[in-house]
Amino acid sequence: MIYLMLYASVMAFSLIASCYLLFRRANAIAPNITSSVRLRRFTAAFLGTITLSYLLYLPLIYMTSVEDIQMLYFVGAMFDFLTCFPLVIAILFTMLQDHRRPLWPIGVMMSPLVVGMMVCAITRSDAIMPVLYAYFLLLGIGLIIYMIRATRQYGRWLRDNYADLEHKEVWQSLVVLAIIMMAFSLYAYEHLGLFFKYAARINTIILTGFLVWRAETLSDLSQFDSKSVSTNVASETINNGLSSAVQDKIGQLLQQHCVSTQLYLQHDLNSQQLAKAIGTNRFYLSQYFSSRGQHYNDYINELRIQHFISLYHKAIDDNRDFTVQQLAQECGYHSYSTFSRAFKQQTGKNVTTWMGDTDE
Repeated sequence: MIYLMLYASVMAFSLIASCYLLFRRANAIAPNITSSVRLRRFTAAFLGTITLSYLLYLPLIYMTSVEDIQMLYFVGAMFDFLTCFPLVIAILFTMLQDHRRPLWPIGVMMSPLVVGMMVCAITRSDAIMPVLYAYFLLLGIGLIIYMIRATRQYGRWLRDNYADLEHKEVWQSLVVLAIIMMAFSLYAYEHLGLFFKYAARINTIILTGFLVWRAETLSDLSQFDSKSVSTNVASETINNGLSSAVQDKIGQLLQQHCVSTQLYLQHDLNSQQLAKAIGTNRFYLSQYFSSRGQHYNDYINELRIQHFISLYHKAIDDNRDFTVQQLAQECGYHSYSTFSRAFKQQTGKNVTTWMGDTDE
């Protein structure tokens, strides 16, 4: 009875979460964030298929015939390989917004599993299951390797284009991947006992809650497209690099339109906006920073931390009451934790230690 209540609760939770993401337009968790509509839809579809999958497996609780249980497992697995697994991979791909990844390879990867389960259901035999398990394991390992590489690439892209990384963090994608792989493992060993059944249900609750939170809080960065730069221009710049004259010119423009005007204090200023302000394009701006051995993120944070230090000394000299959080906001930071990380990266000290050393 307790397990049945947990089972029903997980199913209801997934359905409610799916409907919430699908039909609610505004964010309840992060009202100030413009979330990705594409991610919300994929997540809602995935949670909806979780609900259907739970409904499909519900008769297992009451079945006693080994043949009937085996047949339902075959049909349920085929349903999952057609819906749940492809959608969850699509969610992982959508979280990485450096460019829109094609989704058709997911269908190609899943088709052997779907065909294999169909053969098992028709023949009422699990003779090929070891082969399917081996393929599924290789698929999981391949997905892990791909996601680690793609996430590292996404992290570099973020640092090249954003100074404010809150609500754009990379590590959440790896957390989702870890929870999903755990769910897959529990799914495979669920038949071994009640412990795995309970663990699988609890894992589904954690995954559902985390996906809803991520769909709500991940900023939509779709205005960026890694393919937006002409291929000819990109390849020419990569091969030849920026000339010293061009680098000097971009440096002068940054001084004139970013440093002098204090444009760097603008919240959520990204490289595309900065490139437009100085009259160049994002690709050349990125190449400029690369030639200096830094990211856009480092450049903006350096200016902001220098501004914070200036504001701090001025407030001390004027004997004015202030808080570090207030000064951080004046320097362009939404989040104090983001400011704190940037400050330590730029100065090598945390804010409290630096202020103590300065006041001595």
